[in-house]
Amino acid sequence: MSISLHDSVKIGLVSISDRASTGVYEDKGIPALQEWLRRALHNPLQLETRLIADDQATISATLIELVDAGCSLVLTTGGTGPAPRDVTPEATLAVADKVMPGFGEQMRAISLHFVPTAILSRQVAVIRKQSLIINLPGQPKSIAETLEGLKDGEGKQIVGGIFAAVPYCVDLIGGPYMETVDTVCKAFRPKSAIRAPRA
Repeated sequence: MSISLHDSVKIGLVSISDRASTGVYEDKGIPALQEWLRRALHNPLQLETRLIADDQATISATLIELVDAGCSLVLTTGGTGPAPRDVTPEATLAVADKVMPGFGEQMRAISLHFVPTAILSRQVAVIRKQSLIINLPGQPKSIAETLEGLKDGEGKQIVGGIFAAVPYCVDLIGGPYMETVDTVCKAFRPKSAIRAPRA
């Protein structure tokens, strides 16, 4: 039996869509998140997935359930636009202990490089207990762009992705030490917060 050199991380993944949750079409949000996280993190992952409708009470209850189940990070996808059924931000803010506005600001800044309608996106990020909850866009391509940021043809970072700040935020709220694959998304920590590699 092999022993991992990295902390295990429990992450909640919530895809919010009336139509996908009733089987009208296939959910693409959760598979996109699973694929990206497995590329981006060295840590062993325990992923808790939920596919639910655009219902504010259901969304809030699901977020509370995942935090109480020990998820250090909860990522949602879908339901962040201005349409009447888009209530993910409201449901997320309703369970917050602290609001982390920088995540939403940076996601919109990244998306504005592609579409002017990025200003219609209302993603938020919050802390509840010892968990960071982040609303992500609904499209798989947009999910990867906001998490990773933008790189030029040679792979040099042009705009930083939000995930670079996630591991240190999780450190600060008492979660596991998350270690990223630098070629996908290099985490930033102050030198004093960087853990020496395990022997």
